[in-house]
Amino acid sequence: MSHPITRKLPLIAILIVAAVGTYLLRDKLTFDALAQNREALIAFRDSNYIATVLVFIAAYIAIVAFSLPGATIATLTGGFLFGTFPGALFNMTAATIGATAIFLAARWGLGDALSQRLDRADGPVKKIKEGINENQWSMLFLMRLLPIVPFFLANLIPSFLGVPLHRFVISTFFGIIPGSVVYTSVGAGLGEIFARGETPNLGIIFEPAILFPIIGLSALAALPIVIKALRGKKGL
Repeated sequence: MSHPITRKLPLIAILIVAAVGTYLLRDKLTFDALAQNREALIAFRDSNYIATVLVFIAAYIAIVAFSLPGATIATLTGGFLFGTFPGALFNMTAATIGATAIFLAARWGLGDALSQRLDRADGPVKKIKEGINENQWSMLFLMRLLPIVPFFLANLIPSFLGVPLHRFVISTFFGIIPGSVVYTSVGAGLGEIFARGETPNLGIIFEPAILFPIIGLSALAALPIVIKALRGKKGL
């Protein structure tokens, strides 16, 4: 068995890089930086497409894995450089890989021990964990679909609750599709926005035409929870 401190090293490294990166990059990964470097980015993409894809995905993975600032800008950049498709696919793939890195680091460092403690807990804590375990798929998709749940927390919570890796990866990739497609499509239209000297509407996801379908998907994801609750009441 590895030493407890050794198991925590990946998570500690992520926290350190996140803190340092947030301080150093807070003014770097911004919309203004993208606007100022857009011509150089397009020129590099046109002459080195595959390399651009690989570098972009690697950078996006690092941003998500280390919880660095600029995830939204990275998503916009994916749309700006590669269009809504395959830009959305690149964004979703990189975000899922980065999220999985945090998930595994947290589980290896704290998740197993914390999950075992929760399993041994009594009272309300045990009931909460059992409720989540009974509705894992629904809860995982709800955390991804609803924009009110911070992406970082949606990566950590499942690791502490013993969620299987395959469920985490599948729910992450498919659960972030709506938001990824919306912001990637905004990025795909940045050329015209730059030409007009404007900034993109990042609150577009809260507009009724987009928010209502996402709420509908969330309601669909929550349906198994409601059905189980109703069945439980009938069984009383």
